Amino acid sequence: MRKTEIKINVTLDKVNVPEFISWESDDDTTNQTHESKAMMLALFEKDSKETVKIDLWTKEMQMGEMDRFFFQTLKSMADTYYKATKNNALASRMQEFARYFAEETKIIEK
Repeated sequence: MRKTEIKINVTLDKVNVPEFISWESDDDTTNQTHESKAMMLALFEKDSKETVKIDLWTKEMQMGEMDRFFFQTLKSMADTYYKATKNNALASRMQEFARYFAEETKIIEK
């Protein structure tokens, strides 16, 4: 069995607001630490069947960047949902919502 590790480091200020988020992975061929302004991590617990989430963003994260982050995350979730379920109808509706979100936040034109 193969095992890999993903490390996430968060530097907090005096009132526990993230100032710096970085991550690295054993599988990253660049062998470097990557800096991020925001992250969303969702884990589905085996026994409780509940989702545990960690959502963090740094002080530097701008509103427009957050809109783009959510748009890209919504699109990615729709893609992942389709890959996992092959439910094209629902995945397409999710993509439609992602597009609507992007239009409303002015990421893309209507």
